[in-house]
Amino acid sequence: MKSARAPEPVGLYPHARRAGGLLFLSGIGPRRPGTNEIPQSFEDQCRSVFDNVRVVLEDAGGRWEDLVDVTVFLTNMKRDFTAYNRLYSEYFAAAQPCRTTVEVVSLPTPIAIELKCIAEVRSR
Repeated sequence: MKSARAPEPVGLYPHARRAGGLLFLSGIGPRRPGTNEIPQSFEDQCRSVFDNVRVVLEDAGGRWEDLVDVTVFLTNMKRDFTAYNRLYSEYFAAAQPCRTTVEVVSLPTPIAIELKCIAEVRSR
């Protein structure tokens, strides 16, 4: 499944793929849809990546609350983890999926954060 409202993938992969009641999202970064602009500040990148995840979920028939597992890739854990944790708690105050955060040397584009998510999408 490819979302028309999310940034274009940087490789040959879909934004999301459903398997039974699970929805697997490919790695989603903070690039802005349409322009591929990367927000300047880390906090703006966080907000943008959350927005991008939300539109992919919605376009695939899911909701933010359906997220059950989030893997976070940060390029600078020491510098960015505290800010990420603070913003994460704002977006996930009600629904709290499992979460793993890892530091990586780099990501495919010059971004500081990427999310890989799994959602359970129930019939509505």
